[in-house]
Amino acid sequence: MGKPTDLVQGTLDLLILRTIALEAMHGWGIAQRIQFVSKNALQVRQGALYPALHRLEQQGWIRAEWGDSDNNRRAKFYSLTRAGRKYLEKEQANWERLSSAIGLVLDAAQS
Repeated sequence: MGKPTDLVQGTLDLLILRTIALEAMHGWGIAQRIQFVSKNALQVRQGALYPALHRLEQQGWIRAEWGDSDNNRRAKFYSLTRAGRKYLEKEQANWERLSSAIGLVLDAAQS
């Protein structure tokens, strides 16, 4: 597979919210999960991840609680709030409409 792709801010927010929708995770775990699920196509750099987590927490879409990681180190674990879940549902639907529309234009351009 090619070089990992950096993510734009809005896309990163959506991926973070989707990643923690099922279970609370710490920052490094979020980044690793996104990279794994995307089959190494997407790489989340710390310089983008932690400001995004802070921004999402400030907006009330996620909450952070201190806990112990798998290797017994203290880490902040992020989870979705009720408002975050509603926002995720709305943004995921918007993303699906947008990507479908872009696909139509790309397909038409080849015809």
